[in-house]
Amino acid sequence: MSRDALFTAGQIGDVHTNHRIVLAPMTRLRNSADHVPSDLSVEYYRQRSSVPGTLLVTEGTIIAPSAGGIPFVPGIWSFEQLAAWKKVVAAVHENKSFIFLQLWAVGRVADKDLLENEGVTTGVVSSGDVALDDTHPRPRPLSKAEIDEYVSWFVRGAKNAVEGAGFDGVEVHGANGYLVDQFIQDATNNRTDSYGGSIENRAQFPLEIIAALSDAIGASRVAIRLSPWGRFQGMRMDDPVPQFSYLVRTLAERRPDLAYIHATAPDSGPETLDFIRKIWSPRPMVVCGGYTPESALETAEEASKNGENLCIAFARHFLANPDLPKRIQERLPLNPYDESTFYAPGFPQGYIDYPPAE
Repeated sequence: MSRDALFTAGQIGDVHTNHRIVLAPMTRLRNSADHVPSDLSVEYYRQRSSVPGTLLVTEGTIIAPSAGGIPFVPGIWSFEQLAAWKKVVAAVHENKSFIFLQLWAVGRVADKDLLENEGVTTGVVSSGDVALDDTHPRPRPLSKAEIDEYVSWFVRGAKNAVEGAGFDGVEVHGANGYLVDQFIQDATNNRTDSYGGSIENRAQFPLEIIAALSDAIGASRVAIRLSPWGRFQGMRMDDPVPQFSYLVRTLAERRPDLAYIHATAPDSGPETLDFIRKIWSPRPMVVCGGYTPESALETAEEASKNGENLCIAFARHFLANPDLPKRIQERLPLNPYDESTFYAPGFPQGYIDYPPAE
């Protein structure tokens, strides 16, 4: 059987990639306490763009101080942050690769003490008032005026990224139990207004964000990441298929020229992303979730035969193998990843010291 589909050229929005392997967004906590990307970050992304024509998606990047609450993650609102991101983008583009910034609002997962220490007085917020667990405070539901403000922060972040720092596009973080996901799923959204209570209403917040970003920077530079099956941070609807089918179908109707939809699935189990792939195809889509080189090759081949425009994102394997596309194409062995160094603020170990293939 042919195994070439993973290494065919692709088009994602305005970007023309040389293959279909994507760097998945991964929080690494190597930024400053003021949420400024470090010189280590410049080197990290430079290394992972070393195979020309590769698409990278950055770690989640906070859109405003009030939307944060996690230490040592990057932001996209200050002059210092934009200046640092420009260095990252320049390094990636110098390698003739491409990079999208992931726009992030944390919601109920935020550390209340950290928010207060950073001067945020609005507290921990969410779609509803469902606490993450017994160790986290009950969040305050956002008002309509605050929802509008968040949309404006997403727009500002997108403009800062594309027009200010030179990113090729932005990806809205709508996955993994963070704020946008907290609106989408009824595990957290217990609102009774126009943003809750029904499938259509729970989809309203992400649809408003996507519409505003598309108007601001062009739909071909906008993407969204979703995790319909995820249980991380207290999520998972009893049956997510109707909710996420409606959201993706509505995006296909209203914004068919989005750069891509990015969906994640569990590393194992019976749940699949087939229902989203069928709705969104043949538009560009990125899938992520425990792929090995072998399973990625097989998935790409199957998708190509079905007429899908599919890319496959790697997280941990790309973390440990800065030249991952080359290694997969040439069937080279992979470096093992070291989980103890995934989140180590300020340390280069496990961040920029994984060697390329000889």
